[in-house]
Amino acid sequence: MTGQRPQPPRKPQPANSSSPDLPNKPYELIPFPRKPPILQPPAGHDRYFIDHIHGTIKLTLTVKTAVHISTGIVALGTDVGSASALIKTMMQGTERQLTIPGSSLKGVVRSMYETITNSTLAVVTGKYRNMMPSERLPCKDKRKLCPASLLFGALDWQGLVQFSDAKCQKASSVTGFMPSMYRPRPQEGRAYLDGRGKAVGRKFYFHAAKAVDGGQRGVPIQQAGTEYAFTTQIQFMNLTQAQLGTLFIVLGQDEQNPLTLKVGGGKPIGMGTMTITVTSIDQAQNLHDRYRHYAVPVSTQLTKEMLTAFIQACVTTAHKSKLVEEPQLQHLSQILKFPTDRQAPTEPY
Repeated sequence: MTGQRPQPPRKPQPANSSSPDLPNKPYELIPFPRKPPILQPPAGHDRYFIDHIHGTIKLTLTVKTAVHISTGIVALGTDVGSASALIKTMMQGTERQLTIPGSSLKGVVRSMYETITNSTLAVVTGKYRNMMPSERLPCKDKRKLCPASLLFGALDWQGLVQFSDAKCQKASSVTGFMPSMYRPRPQEGRAYLDGRGKAVGRKFYFHAAKAVDGGQRGVPIQQAGTEYAFTTQIQFMNLTQAQLGTLFIVLGQDEQNPLTLKVGGGKPIGMGTMTITVTSIDQAQNLHDRYRHYAVPVSTQLTKEMLTAFIQACVTTAHKSKLVEEPQLQHLSQILKFPTDRQAPTEPY
């Protein structure tokens, strides 16, 4: 028919697209706790409390399925040692080693910490604000903060943990191909919303045995290959033993509830799986004496058996406290357990 506009191509629908439970999707929704978050004032940055814990956690992150965190820049393949003409790049250090920004790691760890504690969301864009329960909207008053905001920060509050960039231990990368993926459409799936039209919980993607390779149909990307190792550290101050233990749980240090990180792009196709090893903890002692003496306070490094015992004591305290929401933790551990024989869906993405 003349004069009629051509219609844009429609998103392909899976066979089960009419099901509200979305059984074949590579993710699940973890419900929010029923009670609203308990809001408290933070410990503050003005002093080191004697009865709190301060120090640095040193970590090694090992890639299990390819990791890509885009810089937003497309470069010539020759610039990054790739045979592709053009390629989406990943951040690199001065010696061309791949780097995962500390902000990316912090976002992943925070979302998991929010889930297993009774916390608000960190960020809600205006587009989805009306779909969120009011008690889950981000904290705005730095004197009234949820458990996650106390540690990771909120409006006008810096937080008590700082994440350094994770740097690859070797200066190399591999070229992968990521297929095109569709944006989330919560308004089109009843599984996302309750009877009031409000979000029911947080969304997490399953790990997969291996990532889907987009082949020549995909977009060339610079990525960290399997078994690449990254080192980084987390500095913390004024944490209670329960708060630090909950952080260790998120970092995969609870044997009863194993968690593995899901980092970067390509989560629906199985990318981004990274395991964590805590290699040591520098636990500063006598920090309250810092401003009374010229001598630098002594630091005690925990390794091996002492490190294991310290982590286990913190994790046990976290479970005994009211900080950890056990149903949410168990649900999250089922989603983020690794290794797995689960296969990533081939399409649609």
